[in-house]
Amino acid sequence: MNRSELGVALRVLRNASGMEAKAVARSAVMSPSKLSRIETGKISPSADDVDRVLTAIGVSESVKAEYLDAARAAATEATAWRLIQRAGLHKAQRRLRELEARMNLLRLFQPALVPGLLQTPEYMKAILSRYDDLSEETVRRTAGARIDRQEVLYDETKTFQFVITEPVLRWLIVPPTVMVGQLDRLVSASRLPNVDIRVVPLGGRKHDIANHAFVIRDDRAVTVETVHAEMVVTDPRDVSLYVSKFEGFSETAVSGDDMRALIEGIRDEFLREQETA
Repeated sequence: MNRSELGVALRVLRNASGMEAKAVARSAVMSPSKLSRIETGKISPSADDVDRVLTAIGVSESVKAEYLDAARAAATEATAWRLIQRAGLHKAQRRLRELEARMNLLRLFQPALVPGLLQTPEYMKAILSRYDDLSEETVRRTAGARIDRQEVLYDETKTFQFVITEPVLRWLIVPPTVMVGQLDRLVSASRLPNVDIRVVPLGGRKHDIANHAFVIRDDRAVTVETVHAEMVVTDPRDVSLYVSKFEGFSETAVSGDDMRALIEGIRDEFLREQETA
């Protein structure tokens, strides 16, 4: 079942239920225009979109499972960063906030940068300001939306597991003073009862390759960031590959007091370098 066939099938189910499009869209927490574009095949629905529409319609679990399988089989969705930027980076942050409000477990692997949910405002702005095509207003609005997202970390009904590599802590893509504050923020966040931060140290034998960043939400979807685009993977077979990769890195990472000692040691190195500069 391709994109247009899936959309038509959803429209047929909605019509058979007797529900109006506006009522379904409201119950599915999406705009009527988005539902219309899905039903006419103009956009590809994610597995989450299909799940919410079918829940709103009130189909049986067996029908829902069939349609979700079709959506996942059709979906590795890629959206170019230029299109995300054109639509508004702050809006993308708000969509992530909505996703994170609905999920229970987030697992994030990051070999390049401090994860957005753990970034200080200074780190965010320094990273975003590197892009010449982003205005000061865009940087400000995007950073503000990302800071708003971080409130979810204090919701103890949710679990957050972060695995980062040691180079993330040493990569001075921001000034040392900004990095010192960022490292302190990681130590502080690691003490939240529902937040587990682990660091894969540089030393020791490695059994996997830190290819790229990815985020797993509730074993249902994986978001992968590449140079040119953001991809969303929902096929269970593919999701399981990322879960396995995350667990492998998590097992070789240091956590708790050992992790905090590693981060604080790197922070102190930066502080000493500043004193002697």
